[in-house]
Amino acid sequence: MDKALPAIPAKRYFTIGEVSELCGVKPYVLRYWEQEFTQLKPMKRRGNRRYYQHHEVLLIRRIRDLLYDQGFTISGARNQLTEGGAARGDTASSFREEAHAAELIGFTQDLTPGHVPVSAMAAGVHDSARATVSLEKLSLDQVREELLSIRASLLAI
Repeated sequence: MDKALPAIPAKRYFTIGEVSELCGVKPYVLRYWEQEFTQLKPMKRRGNRRYYQHHEVLLIRRIRDLLYDQGFTISGARNQLTEGGAARGDTASSFREEAHAAELIGFTQDLTPGHVPVSAMAAGVHDSARATVSLEKLSLDQVREELLSIRASLLAI
Protein backbone atom coordinates (compact mmCIF):
# COMPACT_ATOMS: atom_id res chain seq x y z
CA MET A 1 0.00 0.00 0.00
CA ASP A 2 2.56 2.55 -1.11
CA LYS A 3 -0.05 4.84 -2.64
CA ALA A 4 0.11 8.23 -0.94
CA LEU A 5 -3.09 9.32 0.74
CA PRO A 6 -4.59 12.70 -0.19
CA ALA A 7 -4.16 15.71 2.09
CA ILE A 8 -6.90 16.20 4.65
CA PRO A 9 -8.85 19.40 3.91
CA ALA A 10 -9.35 22.00 6.63
CA LYS A 11 -12.92 21.08 7.55
CA ARG A 12 -14.58 20.42 10.86
CA TYR A 13 -16.64 17.37 9.85
CA PHE A 14 -16.29 14.67 7.20
CA THR A 15 -18.87 12.18 5.93
CA ILE A 16 -18.09 8.47 5.82
CA GLY A 17 -17.66 8.71 2.05
CA GLU A 18 -15.12 11.51 2.37
CA VAL A 19 -13.22 9.64 5.09
CA SER A 20 -13.26 6.53 2.92
CA GLU A 21 -11.53 8.43 0.11
CA LEU A 22 -9.12 10.26 2.45
CA CYS A 23 -8.01 7.05 4.16
CA GLY A 24 -8.19 4.54 1.31
CA VAL A 25 -10.64 2.16 2.98
CA LYS A 26 -14.22 1.21 2.15
CA PRO A 27 -17.10 2.59 4.27
CA TYR A 28 -18.02 -0.87 5.57
CA VAL A 29 -14.46 -1.23 6.89
CA LEU A 30 -14.82 2.07 8.77
CA ARG A 31 -18.08 0.87 10.35
CA TYR A 32 -16.37 -2.39 11.36
CA TRP A 33 -13.41 -0.54 12.85
CA GLU A 34 -15.83 1.47 15.01
CA GLN A 35 -16.79 -1.80 16.70
CA GLU A 36 -13.19 -2.92 17.14
CA PHE A 37 -11.49 0.33 18.22
CA THR A 38 -13.16 2.10 21.13
CA GLN A 39 -11.23 5.31 20.41
CA LEU A 40 -13.12 5.69 17.12
CA LYS A 41 -16.46 7.31 17.86
CA PRO A 42 -17.82 9.46 15.04
CA MET A 43 -20.74 11.73 15.79
CA LYS A 44 -24.05 10.35 14.54
CA ARG A 45 -26.80 12.63 13.35
CA ARG A 46 -30.16 12.17 11.66
CA GLY A 47 -30.61 8.70 10.20
CA ASN A 48 -27.44 7.48 11.93
CA ARG A 49 -25.26 9.41 9.49
CA ARG A 50 -21.68 9.46 10.68
CA TYR A 51 -19.63 12.64 10.86
CA TYR A 52 -15.92 12.33 11.58
CA GLN A 53 -13.69 15.08 12.97
CA HIS A 54 -10.12 15.71 11.84
CA HIS A 55 -8.55 13.81 14.75
CA GLU A 56 -10.68 10.77 13.91
CA VAL A 57 -9.48 10.84 10.30
CA LEU A 58 -5.90 10.84 11.62
CA LEU A 59 -6.76 7.94 13.93
CA ILE A 60 -8.22 5.98 11.01
CA ARG A 61 -5.06 6.61 9.00
CA ARG A 62 -3.02 5.35 11.96
CA ILE A 63 -5.20 2.22 12.22
CA ARG A 64 -4.87 1.68 8.47
CA ASP A 65 -1.08 2.01 8.75
CA LEU A 66 -0.93 -0.50 11.59
CA LEU A 67 -3.16 -3.05 9.85
CA TYR A 68 -2.26 -2.72 6.19
CA ASP A 69 1.32 -1.43 6.12
CA GLN A 70 2.81 -2.86 9.33
CA GLY A 71 0.86 -6.12 9.30
CA PHE A 72 -0.66 -5.99 12.78
CA THR A 73 -3.76 -7.99 13.63
CA ILE A 74 -6.80 -6.09 14.91
CA SER A 75 -5.95 -6.95 18.51
CA GLY A 76 -2.30 -6.05 17.92
CA ALA A 77 -3.28 -2.69 16.44
CA ARG A 78 -5.65 -2.12 19.35
CA ASN A 79 -2.79 -2.78 21.78
CA GLN A 80 -0.48 -0.43 19.87
CA LEU A 81 -3.05 2.35 20.11
CA THR A 82 -3.80 1.84 23.81
CA GLU A 83 -0.12 1.51 24.76
CA GLY A 84 0.74 4.66 22.80
CA GLY A 85 2.65 2.82 20.08
CA ALA A 86 6.05 1.23 19.98
CA ALA A 87 8.97 2.12 22.19
CA ARG A 88 10.11 5.74 21.85
CA GLY A 89 13.52 4.62 20.65
CA ASP A 90 11.98 2.94 17.60
CA THR A 91 13.07 4.94 14.55
CA ALA A 92 10.10 3.88 12.42
CA SER A 93 7.70 4.87 15.18
CA SER A 94 9.38 8.25 15.57
CA PHE A 95 9.22 8.81 11.83
CA ARG A 96 5.48 8.05 11.76
CA GLU A 97 4.83 10.40 14.68
CA GLU A 98 6.76 13.17 12.92
CA ALA A 99 4.74 12.49 9.76
CA HIS A 100 1.53 12.86 11.78
CA ALA A 101 2.88 16.11 13.25
CA ALA A 102 3.71 17.40 9.78
CA GLU A 103 0.22 16.46 8.63
CA LEU A 104 -1.32 18.44 11.49
CA ILE A 105 0.88 21.42 10.69
CA GLY A 106 -0.20 21.16 7.05
CA PHE A 107 -3.82 21.21 8.26
CA THR A 108 -3.19 24.64 9.75
CA GLN A 109 -1.42 26.16 6.73
CA ASP A 110 -4.48 28.22 5.79
CA LEU A 111 -4.27 30.09 9.08
CA THR A 112 -2.27 33.25 9.71
CA PRO A 113 1.32 32.56 8.61
CA GLY A 114 3.69 32.01 11.52
CA HIS A 115 1.00 31.58 14.18
CA VAL A 116 -1.00 28.43 14.73
CA PRO A 117 -3.62 28.02 17.47
CA VAL A 118 -2.88 24.90 19.46
CA SER A 119 -6.59 24.08 19.34
CA ALA A 120 -6.40 23.96 15.54
CA MET A 121 -3.41 21.62 15.70
CA ALA A 122 -5.35 19.33 18.01
CA ALA A 123 -8.32 19.39 15.59
CA GLY A 124 -11.04 18.29 17.93
CA VAL A 125 -10.17 20.19 21.05
CA HIS A 126 -12.72 22.95 21.29
CA ASP A 127 -11.89 26.63 20.90
CA SER A 128 -11.41 27.00 24.64
CA ALA A 129 -7.72 26.25 24.10
CA ARG A 130 -6.76 29.50 22.39
CA ALA A 131 -3.03 29.42 23.08
CA THR A 132 -0.95 30.61 20.13
CA VAL A 133 2.41 29.17 19.22
CA SER A 134 4.88 30.68 16.78
CA LEU A 135 6.03 27.82 14.55
CA GLU A 136 8.98 29.82 13.28
CA LYS A 137 10.56 29.69 16.74
CA LEU A 138 9.78 26.02 17.49
CA SER A 139 12.04 23.15 16.59
CA LEU A 140 10.60 19.94 15.21
CA ASP A 141 11.19 18.27 18.58
CA GLN A 142 9.18 20.97 20.38
CA VAL A 143 6.31 20.67 17.90
CA ARG A 144 6.44 16.89 18.25
CA GLU A 145 6.31 17.09 22.05
CA GLU A 146 3.37 19.52 21.90
CA LEU A 147 1.47 17.25 19.53
CA LEU A 148 2.19 14.18 21.65
CA SER A 149 0.79 15.95 24.72
CA ILE A 150 -2.31 16.97 22.73
CA ARG A 151 -2.72 13.39 21.53
CA ALA A 152 -2.46 12.10 25.09
CA SER A 153 -5.13 14.55 26.25
CA LEU A 154 -7.40 13.55 23.35
CA LEU A 155 -7.02 9.86 24.15
CA ALA A 156 -7.94 10.62 27.77
CA ILE A 157 -11.30 12.09 26.68
